[in-house]
Amino acid sequence: MSYYGKRFMSTFLLAAGILWAAIAVWQFYLFVVFRDARGALDVQGGGSHLWYAIGAAVLTCLCVCFGIFRRINHTEEFHITS
Repeated sequence: MSYYGKRFMSTFLLAAGILWAAIAVWQFYLFVVFRDARGALDVQGGGSHLWYAIGAAVLTCLCVCFGIFRRINHTEEFHITS
């Protein structure tokens, strides 16, 4: 893959990671402040927002992992101390 292709992929992973992180934070916020029909905080409600937040957080972690491990030079060994 050319330099520009790698750069584009890294930029895409960064943008996607930031987007999914923002979605995760927003969905978790909606879960925390979920209110029932009377306006009271509902601890049991908003479960779908929690699952959306968890899913978006997992996608964020995947983007970060792919972004980090794509930078490793595949011709050299990867040492944990480097």
